[in-house]
Amino acid sequence: MNAEPVVLITGAARRVGAEIARTLHAAGARIVLHYRASAAEAEQLAGELNALRPDSAATAQADLRDAASLARIVRLSVERFGRLDALVNNASSFFATPLGAVTETAWDDLIGSNLKGPLFLAQAAAPHLVASNGVIVNIVDVHAERPLKGYPLYCAAKAGLQGLTRALAVELAPDVRVNGVAPGAIAWPEAGADFPPPEREAIVAHTLLKRIGQPADIARTVKFLVFDAPYITGQVINVDGGRSAHL
Repeated sequence: MNAEPVVLITGAARRVGAEIARTLHAAGARIVLHYRASAAEAEQLAGELNALRPDSAATAQADLRDAASLARIVRLSVERFGRLDALVNNASSFFATPLGAVTETAWDDLIGSNLKGPLFLAQAAAPHLVASNGVIVNIVDVHAERPLKGYPLYCAAKAGLQGLTRALAVELAPDVRVNGVAPGAIAWPEAGADFPPPEREAIVAHTLLKRIGQPADIARTVKFLVFDAPYITGQVINVDGGRSAHL
């Protein structure tokens, strides 16, 4: 891969996305930080990264539900840095949709951010990634295979992303590697009511390592797939402390 590869990361302003950005930047990448509404956080992170290495980070705003906007941020990324070597589809909406209360608005949000966005971004980025023998990494979820009660639409969206990961690996072979990372309990949702303390304790108890993970655990795995896994494609790595290893 190019000495200063260019990586577009969605949902990169905060939380896990920001950690992925910092980790790939520290490994030598130039970063395009996508955000939807977190403009201040994205600009602050870009400033932090550019202070460490001048002209190494930029921001791009888009709504993942809008395919035209996705093609635009890919184009802007290439215009800004001259190439595109990796796409990390990290951005994701997450909220409960109990059966009987599912709406088209929820469908558009959850499918849009977790499946539609990654698909249309991959499609727009594909010619550039083929040219650079690049990489796509999709952030999936352990609940793609083991559904979470009360979240059928989110789980279906992530299951679609898991299937898309393998389908894109077939479509883009042999020029582009496509893999996924499926986090377990990494960073609790900011809406704390979704997972009150008893539920959090039960999740940790079911995890073989008996603790939640950290954003750095996901970021290191993404870094591995981008930089150190030239013979891995079409795979999804669970980073969940062993939670999915047993029923």
